[in-house]
Amino acid sequence: MNNNIEYSKYPTASAIPEPASMIETFRAIGYSIETAIADIVDNSISAESENVWISFEWKGSETWIAIEDDGFGMTNDELIQAMRPGSKNPLDERGISDLGRFGLGLKTASFSQCRKLSVISKKKNSDVSFWTWDLNFVNQIGRWELIKYIPDNGYQHKPDKLVCGTTVIWNEIDRLVNNNKREDNRALNKFLLTMEQVKKHLSIVFHRFIESRSINIFFQGRKVEAWDPFLINESATQGFPEEIMQNGKVIVRGFVLPHKSKISEETYHVAEGIKGWNEHQGFYIYRNERLLIAGDWLGLYRKEPHFKLARIQIDITSSSDAQWQIDIKKSVARLPHPLYEQLKSYSCKVRNQAVEVYRHKGRTVVQLPGQKFVPFWTEHKRGNKWFYKINRNHPIIDKIGDQAASEPNKAIETLLRFIEETIPAKSIYIKESTDEHALGNPFENTDCEPVRILMDQVFNKLISEGKTVSQAKSIILNIEPFNLFPHFLEFIN
Repeated sequence: MNNNIEYSKYPTASAIPEPASMIETFRAIGYSIETAIADIVDNSISAESENVWISFEWKGSETWIAIEDDGFGMTNDELIQAMRPGSKNPLDERGISDLGRFGLGLKTASFSQCRKLSVISKKKNSDVSFWTWDLNFVNQIGRWELIKYIPDNGYQHKPDKLVCGTTVIWNEIDRLVNNNKREDNRALNKFLLTMEQVKKHLSIVFHRFIESRSINIFFQGRKVEAWDPFLINESATQGFPEEIMQNGKVIVRGFVLPHKSKISEETYHVAEGIKGWNEHQGFYIYRNERLLIAGDWLGLYRKEPHFKLARIQIDITSSSDAQWQIDIKKSVARLPHPLYEQLKSYSCKVRNQAVEVYRHKGRTVVQLPGQKFVPFWTEHKRGNKWFYKINRNHPIIDKIGDQAASEPNKAIETLLRFIEETIPAKSIYIKESTDEHALGNPFENTDCEPVRILMDQVFNKLISEGKTVSQAKSIILNIEPFNLFPHFLEFIN
């Protein structure tokens, strides 16, 4: 787009954001503590760290949290630049290992949780540098100014021992601990539960880095284990072929996880993740190996229990951020319109397979040689509607047919019992919840003559029992499925 405005012809006025107001805006972006800490770990990965340590100490309102790494660190000037809000242009081209975009992550993630953000960093063969954002100080002076100090009521780091790396320290974590007393056990338990959620979140978001051993994450000194959402190492997991879209900018691969009966109870419990099986179905979107979205159909479908085994991996490149509308928190993405049909077609195949596994308790579509599954009910289509009918070739039907010659009443009772016990309720529910118009009504799109003949016979029997014509017709209209064919009553006499 050409810009033909002659700016020098117009007067200008300064409109520098007021620091206190802008910082409160940063604090309201909507980070949870899990996404905030993950954003700091992103910076450690971009700094090519091999190890990241998350530590904390409960001290009531003086509780602190620290995230350390052994990455390449920063000089004093580089640290000041990193602590400047908007230190990167989101339109700049980024390296393949760079997980940032806006140059706001360190600041917005930290400000969302604390009022004092301190960073200590050291580049190899350089001096240690440290600076602090103190929001109380910024509010007091009304200027964007860092302070060269580390709060003495928090994490005590010994910067002289650093070879290289960076430490981010949060003090005055008002959003999490507020005015809690150190001796408040209820507040302590709530805090520890929150930190456990943080650990689980890290195991999900960075599971590829942990699995490939490109990084180790330690949480209170203990190594964080990766959470594999696809159970790739389980023999009963069914993988779909990889599909490449948009000239390699998008790579899709679907998985149908095993039915509960095919894996151990421990594996089943781990695979349900932090939100449960139903909530973890859907797309898993990764950018540069980092998980952004963990289980979401992106508006294509609703989450239904019978699709809970379907999980689809989507890898996108950094250059796709704008197209997918990735937000600052890296927790929101939107399906690009050009990919709508392709992803819907691919996901449909995965979902259909997931339904088969769910419905048949782990039975896969592929049968062993010489073996064939024999259903009591079969699905078939008439027109554009689905119907269910008894499999006339089923061995049980043959046996009941033989029995009918000598014991007709017993044969009928046996048949009715099997019909009652094997009604495909789960399949019917799946069809109905997927498309409320998918199932046909009784005798729809087929010959209805058997209904008319039987209705006529019932009518004559009622008349022979002394019922009047109007009484007989009223009774018939309350008998299923005769109630669906009131127009046949015109032909009864």
